Amino acid sequence: MSNDQTPNLPAENARREAVREKAQQVKARQTRARILRRSLVTVGAVAVVAVGAAGVTYALSSRDGRSQALPDVASDDGFVVTAATGIADPLADQTVDGNASALAAEATATPTPAPTTTAAPVDIRVYVDYLSTEAREFQLANAEQLSKWVSQDAASLTYYPVAMLTSKSNGTKYSLRAAGAAACVATHASDRFFAYNHELLVNQPAVDSEGYSDEKLADMAQGAGVSDPDTVRACIEDETFTGWAKAATDRAIKALPDTEGQALTATPTVLVNGTPYVGRMDDPKEFAQFVLTVDSNAYYSTATPTPTPAPADTPAG
Repeated sequence: MSNDQTPNLPAENARREAVREKAQQVKARQTRARILRRSLVTVGAVAVVAVGAAGVTYALSSRDGRSQALPDVASDDGFVVTAATGIADPLADQTVDGNASALAAEATATPTPAPTTTAAPVDIRVYVDYLSTEAREFQLANAEQLSKWVSQDAASLTYYPVAMLTSKSNGTKYSLRAAGAAACVATHASDRFFAYNHELLVNQPAVDSEGYSDEKLADMAQGAGVSDPDTVRACIEDETFTGWAKAATDRAIKALPDTEGQALTATPTVLVNGTPYVGRMDDPKEFAQFVLTVDSNAYYSTATPTPTPAPADTPAG
């Protein structure tokens, strides 16, 4: 065998070693790439979970923030009427028990209370569900004289929106949403609250109907002349105060503030100086007489002229 055919063992071994080293480098690179891909997938999955969790947290916190929003103008869950204006004559074109003219005659015959110069106004509080037919009757019958008493400082009038009939609107929770809408107007346009409250009652939807949508409730607020319709609309359509309205109703069912253990059992519930009115809701004369009776000594006089003393007889000279 010639020298040319003799294998060069050192060179062969060196070549094999180089191939093996190259293969190891390729394998190492592939392993690093595989680890990197797995890491990226894991990080991506964690990021997706984190984003999802953040979204759920935001949604829950937003919902909780909305449900816990409180109308800061409320006093014991009620809204004091600051301006009893903006309503049409409720007796002009409305019929109660099919006899608007008789109702108008009774209202005309009602004694007009006049505030005294020293006593505080009589306190009238009305718990109202905007789906209650009797609440509508009370508003129709008494809105005009209530407005007059407030404007004369003869009465302090407070409405308490509640949601006793939430289940009576085919699942739309109209009573609850209407109470929340009233709170929006009271909060952002207090001077139009009486007018909006009146509008909700006079144009009340039927029981067991779906009631008005949030958009329609906002339209009604705008029609009542609120000064900042965009803010009021956003409040109503976001249902900002519906959580508060539910909690306020629950509180009223347990106990009414400033009463001796009374609780809300039906709407409307009307309190005059803390005394419940139990007469006809559609009779303004009866309600006015009740107010006079409850508060005649402290707050009202019937304007009966005081007799002028006769001059003393002049002694004979």
